[in-house]
Amino acid sequence: MDDAAWMRRAIGLARRNVGLTGDNPSVGCVIVKDGAVLGEAVTAPGGRPHAEEQALAIAGAAARDATAYVTLEPCGERSSGAPSCSELLVAAGVARVAVASADASPLASGRGVLRLREAGIRTDLGLLAGEAAALYVGYRT
Repeated sequence: MDDAAWMRRAIGLARRNVGLTGDNPSVGCVIVKDGAVLGEAVTAPGGRPHAEEQALAIAGAAARDATAYVTLEPCGERSSGAPSCSELLVAAGVARVAVASADASPLASGRGVLRLREAGIRTDLGLLAGEAAALYVGYRT
């Protein structure tokens, strides 16, 4: 599979929980290495846990040097004080994060991508952004 196919898989996951995640958006995350899915998840009903943290928990140590396909920019910080998804991706040692949509929230936009890039993780923003846009029409904060 190629990048577009993996991101479409993440978008499909996110579609499952649109409208079920409270104030949080529904996000899909697929972690891939050497053509195999190591972990995948969608934001849980109610908004927690986030997709990335669930997918990383499934992948475990195998996530090192993998690519994470995420439908929305990984969060840069959490209101709960728990590690953000961008921090979790850095700690897991992923090599690359492909993101469909930037976070529209003025409090969060760019923070997750910046953290990933500062950690030396290749971060590609905008992969299938048009296809993912419908997921986040109502998400603004």
